[in-house]
Amino acid sequence: MSEPVQKLQSVDDDERATRDADPAYLSPDYVGTRLRSPRRPLLLLPQTLSELTGPAFGHDAIGEHDHDLTLQHDGEPLGERIIVSGRVLDSEGRPVRNALIEIWQANAAGRYRHHVDQHPAPLDPNFTGAGRCMTDDDGGYRFVSIKPGAYPWKNHDNAWRPAHIHLSVFGRAFTERLVTQMYFPGDPLFPYDPIFQSVRDPRARERMISTFDLASTRPEWALAYRFDVVLGGSGATPVENA
Repeated sequence: MSEPVQKLQSVDDDERATRDADPAYLSPDYVGTRLRSPRRPLLLLPQTLSELTGPAFGHDAIGEHDHDLTLQHDGEPLGERIIVSGRVLDSEGRPVRNALIEIWQANAAGRYRHHVDQHPAPLDPNFTGAGRCMTDDDGGYRFVSIKPGAYPWKNHDNAWRPAHIHLSVFGRAFTERLVTQMYFPGDPLFPYDPIFQSVRDPRARERMISTFDLASTRPEWALAYRFDVVLGGSGATPVENA
């Protein structure tokens, strides 16, 4: 996905750090980018008044169980229950309120509920793998889900993707969007994954890895992970460009 369209007045040190941390559109080891990356310089499209004033996202667009992927079907999904929470912050550390967050992920066996995913792992009839919520006044969000499994993806010989959750943050309109991936700590597949490694700055890669959050666990029910999203600045969360 391409990064949000923004009107840039100048490029300061923080913006340069953000740009350098993001993956290149062409990352040759990630085979898909060889065909999808742009061949010409990108054009900056200034935002119009209509893009800045609408559409607006509201809590009425969120269903009762949209944030809890374990309650969206008649039965319980298979796998390890997890709680993922965090805050969405701007480049100055201020909370981003009323931002729409969407997630999508594979199930515990490492398979997406999508017709393109045909690898021989079972589908879970009680797990769709998609959720959404709005940030609160403190920029906070919270999802309940199942820890996704690793899966093969045919990029190269014996290629496997680390367990991850895709996360999208919308601003005031569809033109203001950040898409990234949240990973889990200690995954042995990190060194072998061209998508993770396409973020060249090791410190930026660390910002895509969640942290174990003992305080947010539910005893005898679910482990918890924390993942903050920072929009802009030297500590920005890398975007998913491919």
